Amino acid sequence: MIKPIVAIIRYEKPLESLRNAIDLSRGLDHMPNKARVFIKPNFVIWRGISPTLLPKWGVITTSRVVEDIILILKERGIDEIIIGEGPVIYDTKNKELAYHAFESVGYNVLEKRYGVKCINIFDRPFEKVELDAGLVLNFNTDILHSDFVVNIPVLKTHLQTVVSLGIKNFKGIIDVDSRKKCHSVDPEKDLNYIIAKIPNKLPSIFTILDGIYTNEGGPFFSGQIRRSNILIASADFLSADMVGAKVLGYEPKQVPYLVHVAKDQRRPTDLSDVKVVGEKIEAVASFHEHSIAYNEDGTLPMVMEKKGIKGLSYPKYDLTLCTACAGLYPVISFAIEQAWRGDPWEDVEILTGKIMRPTAGKKKTILLGKCIYQINKENPDIQEMIAVKGCPPTMKDLIEAFHKAGIMVDPAILEDKHKFPEIFMRKYKEESGFEDSFFRVD
Repeated sequence: MIKPIVAIIRYEKPLESLRNAIDLSRGLDHMPNKARVFIKPNFVIWRGISPTLLPKWGVITTSRVVEDIILILKERGIDEIIIGEGPVIYDTKNKELAYHAFESVGYNVLEKRYGVKCINIFDRPFEKVELDAGLVLNFNTDILHSDFVVNIPVLKTHLQTVVSLGIKNFKGIIDVDSRKKCHSVDPEKDLNYIIAKIPNKLPSIFTILDGIYTNEGGPFFSGQIRRSNILIASADFLSADMVGAKVLGYEPKQVPYLVHVAKDQRRPTDLSDVKVVGEKIEAVASFHEHSIAYNEDGTLPMVMEKKGIKGLSYPKYDLTLCTACAGLYPVISFAIEQAWRGDPWEDVEILTGKIMRPTAGKKKTILLGKCIYQINKENPDIQEMIAVKGCPPTMKDLIEAFHKAGIMVDPAILEDKHKFPEIFMRKYKEESGFEDSFFRVD
């Protein structure tokens, strides 16, 4: 049996490092001549109108790697190239903000310089694709009808799925309703099960894990970002992700979506059938925590517990929490911490996702989001319901809800959520190696 090849390269020079990864992995050997190529970067989330306020490191695929792969594809005679992504923006109809995101990382320059096409998938048609019996998602039509896919996620851990690498990155090519459907309440066909099925319906895939910057506690900017200088490349999407997981400090068997894919492909998860070339895994591996630490009973983040916060239960998020509401987690947590003045709150609990149930005896229950409201709106265990019904909730409704619960969050923190990333930006401004140049096209 010919083993899939995964190349691990230390990033040292533009173009040269990626070219080395491609050559060692033989990642483009199976690309058809004159192929229509779809490049899928990893954009995760975009807030606000100023790129200087958003820490892009470890969150968004570097523009450096995107331009390098375009150059290499052009050298191989590829003329039809699409860069396609559906960034997480709370209003997907806000086309101006979506294209501002693309322009801010230089994709408009790539269009003019190389003749590539950059698309916001929410402006494009979708097609229904059956992944499993009764499981239908809406896929972007451009990627479905491409000949070849270059998938370039960031090398990072994830609060829900342990890691978020190549396979998880394809959640960005389905529409919003399908993304919500991924966060299923079915304990067997859950988020990990569904995302494991998505690549099966796509054209031939070449994966490049962009680890120039890695993210511990991702996928958002609230994680701890590291300058790691790693590129991982493979023509086999499962092998790429299994090696990526190992580099982040996890055995593939610890990542549920990788276990699902390996089972579907009848492959082991111990890398015994994978050939790793270039750097050794052990030489570049570094443990990246994926989960926010909670207290022993899972009712409060440890940072709040250590601060002495009393009278509040904020249970740990689960797989049913959709991305839009999950993206509010850092700013809500920060607002709560800043609102604490030392006196216990009035036995308040905050529920999220789609399966949490209220605790009998709690005096006030905040239902954060449309989904959790729908399943609990008639629950008799709720003494005082404070419902925030939006999908996702508005900042105005969140402020009103917390104030009603007696948690006097500072409205400015939530109202200025678009400026919130600047708080996280500060810790990198003076740190060596955190350069905006990786997200520009000069």
